[in-house]
Amino acid sequence: MNLPNYLRRGAVLFAAALLPLSLSAQKPSTATADEIAHLVDSHYNQLHSLRAGFTQTYQGLGINRSESGTLLLLKPGRMRWDYSSPAGKIFLLDGKYAWSYAPGADQVQRILAKQLDDLRSPLSFLLGHTQLEKELTDLRLSTAPDGHFLLSGTPKGQQERVRQIRLAVTAAGAITAIEIEETDGALTRFTFTGEQPNAPVPDGAFHFVPPTGIPVVDGLPPV
Repeated sequence: MNLPNYLRRGAVLFAAALLPLSLSAQKPSTATADEIAHLVDSHYNQLHSLRAGFTQTYQGLGINRSESGTLLLLKPGRMRWDYSSPAGKIFLLDGKYAWSYAPGADQVQRILAKQLDDLRSPLSFLLGHTQLEKELTDLRLSTAPDGHFLLSGTPKGQQERVRQIRLAVTAAGAITAIEIEETDGALTRFTFTGEQPNAPVPDGAFHFVPPTGIPVVDGLPPV
């Protein structure tokens, strides 16, 4: 599976019960970064699964790419990215391994989940008990032209390669976009649409079967 360097060098989220009911009606100018982080935590911590459409763009290192498909999350620790463009590409986290494959590739890449350092995995903190304030340092809050909250910070343990992550958040605490700015200037953006909380999960959705005749190679995916 051809993944950009930002993936090699390395899944919206869960709050209303923990915050005043009036928070969702607050204007961005009166809310705080901590309040919005708690709102996101609460929104996602009450879910056990989630389905959404995604568009993924990457700019940097001489690459300008746009891909799209469907994301399925299931707690604990499972994530599936099915790409419609390019068709048939898949990235799957089954709780133990991460698998990646694209039609036409001569091998399937597999890596232990605990060794995975993948920038699709700002979503990975949604696969357990979400606590944004423990995942991101230097939390800051601003607003987008559409009125959404913009929550930004630096992921702990990734300061050498990630300058900043920005989350676009609705008043209900749902993440509609994640933008990742790396220290080398590369920019990755995930946009999410049609969020389906607690979506049904088909049997076998997180069981990957390599295509017949395609070998499985353990290690990081190629650039």
